Amino acid sequence: MLKKVDVLLITLVSPIKIGIYENKELIETIESEKKSSDILPLLFDDLQKKYQPQRLFYANGPGSFMAIKVAYVFLKSYSILKKIPLLATDAFYFNDNAPIKAVGKLYFVKVSSEIQTQKLESIPESIFTLPSVLDDNEFSTNTEPLYMIGAVG
Repeated sequence: MLKKVDVLLITLVSPIKIGIYENKELIETIESEKKSSDILPLLFDDLQKKYQPQRLFYANGPGSFMAIKVAYVFLKSYSILKKIPLLATDAFYFNDNAPIKAVGKLYFVKVSSEIQTQKLESIPESIFTLPSVLDDNEFSTNTEPLYMIGAVG
């Protein structure tokens, strides 16, 4: 019998990070430097041999347009195919609300609950981490990607 788990993905930057959670506790971390489009099907093929995913969670942006799009299409399809819920939250949950690179000197920032772009002269470090405990209250059933493509300046 396969272990029932929740699966959390952060695919906005490299490396891709996948957390496997049992009873909301992180039990395994998977990282890959490969492109989402290449590695997600392979990783999920391996995952479903070892675990039975019950729910899927992901960072739905802002960040790389293509990374968000690939993750969303893959996870939404997997969710429908396997009949399991897909939940999402913004990427600021995983990086202590640090600015996230947009384009050039533009960065996405979260002010109160609003995401906007700001021009920053110094490059802030933004490290995404998987939480050790999965707080599903931070996630929503609104899983649409936050593409947030701001004006290029």
